[in-house]
Amino acid sequence: MASEKKNAKATKVAGKAKPKKKKKKLTSSSGIVHIHSTVNNTIVTITDEAGQALTWASAGKIGYKGTKKSTPYAAGLAATEAAKQAIALGIKEVVIKVNGTGQGKDTAMRAIQAAGLNVTSLVDATPIPHNGCKPPKKPR
Repeated sequence: MASEKKNAKATKVAGKAKPKKKKKKLTSSSGIVHIHSTVNNTIVTITDEAGQALTWASAGKIGYKGTKKSTPYAAGLAATEAAKQAIALGIKEVVIKVNGTGQGKDTAMRAIQAAGLNVTSLVDATPIPHNGCKPPKKPR
C-alpha cells in the first residue's frame, strides 16, 4: 500500500510538463555581436545593448565536429544562423566585437553583413599581453 503511494507520487512529478520559455520583447533595434574565435571553434553571440544574450550559434551547434569546426566556412554558417535569429527578434543594426585569434573572424564578420544586419562599428577586443609572465628557467 505504501509503495503504491510512492509510485503514484513519482509518476505525477515525472509527468509534469516543463514551462515554456517566454520570448523576449525588444525595446530597441540595436545589439552587439560577440565573435569568439578560437583555434578549434567559433562562437557567435548576439546580445542587446545591456549585454543580455538573445541568440547564439557556433560551428559545433550547426553540426560540425572535429577539425571542420575550426574552418572559416563553419564560422560563416554560424554567424549567418545567429544573424537570422536576431533579425527575427527585431534587431537591425549591430556593433561587432571580435575576440580571439582563430581563422573564422573575417568570414563571420562578412556573413553578418551579408545576412542583412547593419554594422555600425567594429571592435577588436583580443587580449594582448604587455610583457606577460616571467619565463621559466633554462634547463641545466
